[in-house]
Amino acid sequence: MELKEFDPDGVGVFNGSYFGMPFEPQSARMVLISVPWDVTVSYGSGTAYAPDAIIEASTQLDFYEPLALDAWRRGIASAEIDYFLQDESKKLRHDAEKVIRHLEEGASPEDDYIRRKQQRINEGCARMNDRVEQQAGSLLDQDKLVGLVGGDHSTPYGLIRALGRRHERFGILHIDAHRDLRAAYEGFEFSHASIMYNVLRDVKSVERLTQVAVRDFSEQEAMLARNDQRIVSFDDLTLSSSAFRGESWDEQCRRIVETLPHEVYVSFDIDGLSFDNCPHTGTPVPGGLSFNQAVWLIHTLVESGRRIIGFDMVEVCPSPDEHDRTDAITGARILWKLANLTLKSNDPNK
Repeated sequence: MELKEFDPDGVGVFNGSYFGMPFEPQSARMVLISVPWDVTVSYGSGTAYAPDAIIEASTQLDFYEPLALDAWRRGIASAEIDYFLQDESKKLRHDAEKVIRHLEEGASPEDDYIRRKQQRINEGCARMNDRVEQQAGSLLDQDKLVGLVGGDHSTPYGLIRALGRRHERFGILHIDAHRDLRAAYEGFEFSHASIMYNVLRDVKSVERLTQVAVRDFSEQEAMLARNDQRIVSFDDLTLSSSAFRGESWDEQCRRIVETLPHEVYVSFDIDGLSFDNCPHTGTPVPGGLSFNQAVWLIHTLVESGRRIIGFDMVEVCPSPDEHDRTDAITGARILWKLANLTLKSNDPNK
């Protein structure tokens, strides 16, 4: 279907693309890539099934976007889902569960059997990262904007690494319940809990990591956040304290945005929201942002004149109850806001 034949006010079209869009990757300004992977999740699993669930939920979304009018008309295309990754994720997840159970039972992390499984998982995750980086890099070299839909929070590493090879300096706006600053959590080098540690270690172009709504983290992560000058923290308790003392959310958003450079990557873990928005996410934590608070923060970022160079939306976990689509619905709408506001931030005529 061509754009001129597409009725944005008509019935949602289930065509395998996010939002039922009629665009092809070669002609669209933005391409969304999917990474159905959740090998290292340490509590609840199921995020590998998020892309399909979000695509289905996204066809029920209306296209009028007041914060970025008609931005979608520049083209939001969907790359084909790489189901090889989903198959690999299933295989490696079986091993990861054995490792996690072994460690939770207090057994030695030096056990040869466990070390071999950790090595196998680390090698598999490294291959996934390379595959994502290659796909994202190819699209970036075609001057496409790239957004990533996970999967768990380990999945954007390849995209961030690809951007790091093509941008001299940028910041990351990281919305999450967790800091994700653990070094090789549970022996998994590319753990979902290690993504930002790995990015700061490996992607030298990242000069700022601004973490928002974080509220569940280790003492070691807190120390790293205090001591690394690249990290700026707006943890959930501090944000709430400021609100209790009368500071508006708009004022807080402006303070957050001022910590970031001109070019920004947005990493959006759905558990950064209060868990009424994402009740089945893998590691839910009380507190967090409302849906509208999160959207206003991204809107404030764009209105400041900063440019979003890429984004991810991760850790959506579809409910096993087919009648409860809360997580996928929330994910689809956050994805819609991210995509449109990213397009707006890259429009010279905005």
